[in-house]
Amino acid sequence: MSPSKWDKLVQKYFFLYRDGFFELPYLSNSPQMMIESLKNIPQSIHKPLEQSIYSNNPFCRGIVRYREIEDGLWILATNIEIKQNIIAKALYNEMESSDHYFLSFSVFEYEFSVGTSVTDRATVKSIGWTFFKPKTHVSTYFYKDTAGKFCNFIFNKNWAERNFADIKLGSKNGIEPFINSKIGFKSWLDIVPNSQHQFKEIWKTLETEQKEPFGNSILKAQTVAFISNFFKTIADQKTPEKLESLNNKDYSNLAKAEKIILANLNLPFIGIEKIASEVLLSPTKLKSNFKSTFGLSLLQYHKEKNMLLAKQLLENSRIQIKNIAIAIGYESASKFSAAFKKRFSILPSEIRNT
Repeated sequence: MSPSKWDKLVQKYFFLYRDGFFELPYLSNSPQMMIESLKNIPQSIHKPLEQSIYSNNPFCRGIVRYREIEDGLWILATNIEIKQNIIAKALYNEMESSDHYFLSFSVFEYEFSVGTSVTDRATVKSIGWTFFKPKTHVSTYFYKDTAGKFCNFIFNKNWAERNFADIKLGSKNGIEPFINSKIGFKSWLDIVPNSQHQFKEIWKTLETEQKEPFGNSILKAQTVAFISNFFKTIADQKTPEKLESLNNKDYSNLAKAEKIILANLNLPFIGIEKIASEVLLSPTKLKSNFKSTFGLSLLQYHKEKNMLLAKQLLENSRIQIKNIAIAIGYESASKFSAAFKKRFSILPSEIRNT
């Protein structure tokens, strides 16, 4: 099948509705093919002189800025508002080559409310990292009434080896065991220090270049520093002893499992068996696959997302501590406070008093 015929096939399935989400497929063999797919999203406008793609349709509104920084390194930065539940699917034309790695960083904002009063609401952020290897079918869920920025740093292995020779990728920890394994996808929560500030600087550079001639020297320095910061942080993390061999269907099921966890953060953990039955996996397989991909068990992931949410609510709202405890599934403020201190070495009340 030629690339043009493949593009037409993908277009047929733009925003197909399934399981409460509109599907957005795009080709990921290369940055160029990804850009071509994004250009073909309904009601998109491509401005090649800006190296930008604008879209405004019933499902989302946003802008994608893309740059080939140098041979082997691209950046695709997106600012988007989600109007309907969307699942973005990275697909591949098996007849075309693919040798690019994707490192994605995202910061999404949404309103969290525990009541009708203004003081019972807060804007919170969901921050995450994803790294996936060529020909991995990654599914990403975006939720209605959220907005945010995410950036894909796309590079091949030769570029990484040239630019990160100082990072010991061959250690037992870090990214090398993952690259050499049969796993194609890994995800992390907000783990990299100073990442939001670095990301803001990259975005500012991209916006500035809309008004001035393109110059990639500053953007390259920022991008290399950003990716290097990620690799160095991961190098200090312990890699699970056993990395399961997963296929693309497994990744789709894991994305669904994560979605179920996120949809039930206001409840005590609903249990592995229930999630496994909904994603059509055995509990044993789901547990091992999830740990290999996210680095945490399903219960640990649920707790960590809850604690990060609670920390933001304490810092950015006037919602009472007892209401925050109930909102994230704790029976009492005392149990919540104990769990919070165990995670952050500080009581919720101490955050409020600083």
